[in-house]
Amino acid sequence: MTSAVLEDFLGSLAVLSVFLLIGTFLRAKLKIFQKTFIPASVIGGFLLLLLGPIVSGVLPIPDSWISTYSALPGVLIVPIVAAVPLGIRFGGGGKGGKKNRIVLPLFFLMSFAAAFQILIGFLTNAAAGLKYEMYPAFGVELLAGFCGGHGTAGLVGNALQSRGLPYWELSQGVCVTTATFGLVGGILLGILLINWAARKGYTSILKKPGDIPDTFKVGYIKDPEQQGPLCKETTLPASIDTLAFHLALILTVCGVSYLILNLLTKSGIPVLKDISVWAYALLLMFLVWWLMCKLKIDYLVDSKAKSRITGAMTDYAVIAAIASLPIQAVASYIVPIIIMCVIGLAVTAAIFLLAGRRYLRSNWFEHAIASFGMASGVFLTGILLLRICDPEGESEVLGNYSMAYVFFSLLNFALLSFYLSIILTKGVPGVLLVGGLVALISFAGLLFSGRRRAGD
Repeated sequence: MTSAVLEDFLGSLAVLSVFLLIGTFLRAKLKIFQKTFIPASVIGGFLLLLLGPIVSGVLPIPDSWISTYSALPGVLIVPIVAAVPLGIRFGGGGKGGKKNRIVLPLFFLMSFAAAFQILIGFLTNAAAGLKYEMYPAFGVELLAGFCGGHGTAGLVGNALQSRGLPYWELSQGVCVTTATFGLVGGILLGILLINWAARKGYTSILKKPGDIPDTFKVGYIKDPEQQGPLCKETTLPASIDTLAFHLALILTVCGVSYLILNLLTKSGIPVLKDISVWAYALLLMFLVWWLMCKLKIDYLVDSKAKSRITGAMTDYAVIAAIASLPIQAVASYIVPIIIMCVIGLAVTAAIFLLAGRRYLRSNWFEHAIASFGMASGVFLTGILLLRICDPEGESEVLGNYSMAYVFFSLLNFALLSFYLSIILTKGVPGVLLVGGLVALISFAGLLFSGRRRAGD
């Protein structure tokens, strides 16, 4: 690789950075973006898409840069997923054991809703196949976009590209589309549901919907006194910067994972050679973190430092995925995409409201609305909706929701890879069968762990 190639890559990142800043400015100034809470990476990505060669051609962006943007999410998703186990703590029960009593049913409820999303996605695939020429993996994007968000588009693209499938860019673009629909639709529907629940008396703390803090709307904190620390300084800069240490740890695991996958590919071992590299990175990081805990050097890791690194990577993955969206190809599937997303959003909301009221023992609506926000947008969407219901953090919901999400996200990553393998080997009937089994197991777990409150 020559310096010219690196300079060209740096130039492509510079353009993404400019539009990230533009997106940040527009989020801070325009009410429409504040009311829908659209992230700066999404705003900047769509603006770059509109101005770039894919749509209008106003900006003379080289085709090689668009190719870079298309591939970047699939590369960045590897360290993003690899970092998930790092710093996880699995202790604590909360006052009166409430946390243990709620986390498990909440996890099963999340898994149940996710299983229905995969069923809705591939039922749409089967139904739309009567009129449209569908590609085999269409439908997985509902689960990936809703429960994973824009960043997971790179995961889907990476998994399909690693299998040599030509439609990986299209599927990545469809995933971006479903994620956008889920993010905006989930927030708007969530706020409507909160207003409805407050009037019905289902909210435990909120008697009438309160105002969302301005910092949530504009996306920045103006008061220096309210600006929290970036992370703990677990290492000293005289030796190594804390963020550099965490990044080095994450990238080392990614590098070893690529070596493992290359060895498995050369050996021709079936099944193992077809597993995506991020899955190996996830498993390897579990091992690394377990060893660090056993050696009692886990104090070197700070979860906030890890989150800041993966958060920055996610922002660049999202804006790159949107800027390279193959809009003409995606537009040809717009009808099944809209049908899939509308049904998916409605069913997801119904599951959390109906099952949440029946099987969650305390603060059922707050737990349900936070989980609905996650299952239609991202983790922070759930926190946003919870903040409206519980502005002062008086309940135990945030802790329960966060812990349940940790377990769910790990399962979701594994199932996404599994669903892709099934659809490519067994077709739509196979993935519907597996999705149905996951739904049944999840519902059984929900029944067992969250028996009706009246029967406690």
